[in-house]
Amino acid sequence: MDYAMISEIGTRDNNEDSVAVLETDTGSLFVVADGLGGHGKGEVASALATESFVLDFSDYDGDIDDFLPSAFMNAQSNIMHAQASQSGKTYDMKTTCVALLVADGRVKIGHVGDARAYVFFNNKVKTRTRDHSVVEMLLASGEIKERHINNHPDRNRLLRTMGIEWESPQYVIADEIPLSECQAFLLCTDGFWELCKEKKMCAYLKKSTSAKAWLDQMTGDVEKNGHDNDMDNYSAIAVLC
Repeated sequence: MDYAMISEIGTRDNNEDSVAVLETDTGSLFVVADGLGGHGKGEVASALATESFVLDFSDYDGDIDDFLPSAFMNAQSNIMHAQASQSGKTYDMKTTCVALLVADGRVKIGHVGDARAYVFFNNKVKTRTRDHSVVEMLLASGEIKERHINNHPDRNRLLRTMGIEWESPQYVIADEIPLSECQAFLLCTDGFWELCKEKKMCAYLKKSTSAKAWLDQMTGDVEKNGHDNDMDNYSAIAVLC
């Protein structure tokens, strides 16, 4: 699989995003996390999440159905443990997370928060993860349209994250997709997808011959549209099948 990744600071003081990729003989894992909390805590949370996924995948036994649920729970446990030992359970070390596992011709995607995964086929968006956010809830209820999400005043209000107590699992694992029905994937933080429209993602994919070329064009849009604004960290992994 051909992939490229980016993680940039934007105009913020530090980069709280984290990205990770691990390819083995049994499959490929891609993870993007967007830390929350400021003062370095979000940066720690996102790094703990991606590092935990990679560590788990290094011992992957080929059970694609169980891997993501277990990896999300382990990452959550690691963040909570670090938080308890360093900050007295103040829950200021939080992160969103999205993960893509490709193995044995099968595709599994899981996420919590508003870090997204897009699946493309025939140069179109086949599906995307649904954000755990106030605006996504408003979209689902029909109160707003998709085009209103990026500029909505409540777009940064999240309903689920890692790094707070879970009474039940807060991640969502999407229905499995055969790899044969996928052309490309994009995993990204809200700082990326808010500034690159889906039409442009598809148009750039159509004329790109590599993951890097595709990602470079999308990143150009992100940087152009974020210019002269309070630009968030922006991170993404682009994958061509």
